Amino acid sequence: MNRSLTWTSTEDIAIALSDKFPDIDPLTVRFTDLHKWVTTLEGFSDDPKNSNEKKLEAIQMAWHEEWQDRQE
Repeated sequence: MNRSLTWTSTEDIAIALSDKFPDIDPLTVRFTDLHKWVTTLEGFSDDPKNSNEKKLEAIQMAWHEEWQDRQE
């Protein structure tokens, strides 16, 4: 990954999560786990404390769309 990821890099995070966890349905992931997984992604450089439920939900929904696309 060339650029650093932040909490607002929703689409890039979704792609990275899809690559890292291809067999996991994003809608089954708890926000506490999602937060941990995002902050440990290669290239993630934002402050872990800058997340909130709205940002995590946006990431989860984008990841779900990416996951669905890959299931087809």
